[in-house]
Amino acid sequence: MKKIISTDKAAAAVGPYSQGVAYKDLLFVSGQIAIDPKTGNFIGGDIETQTKQVLKNLTAVIEAAGLTLQDVLKCSCFLKNMEDFPRFNAAYAAYFGEKPPARETLEVSRLPKDADVEVSAICGKSAAEY
Repeated sequence: MKKIISTDKAAAAVGPYSQGVAYKDLLFVSGQIAIDPKTGNFIGGDIETQTKQVLKNLTAVIEAAGLTLQDVLKCSCFLKNMEDFPRFNAAYAAYFGEKPPARETLEVSRLPKDADVEVSAICGKSAAEY
């Protein structure tokens, strides 16, 4: 049976989806964009600013499920402009340390709220055992 994960420490869903869904030993975190959870407003700014807010939102959902960033197995990253990749990568790397998750990074034509970046994640409760 799946369990819905929700927290007010991350941006509320802007559509008919859950912030996260736990199933067995896995957690699926919906794509996060740079929305301030306190105001519900898109924060905008440069790619580094947006990436940091995205990862704060992602972390909040993961922590609401009782996990940490070390439990992230894979991220899907979407950039509006692949020229932002080096700066996105630097901001992203600061959150994942020495054992980063698997991931892909794709350039897309448009994201919700005209964001420059969106990141989703798949986590595992026993990732440390792999």
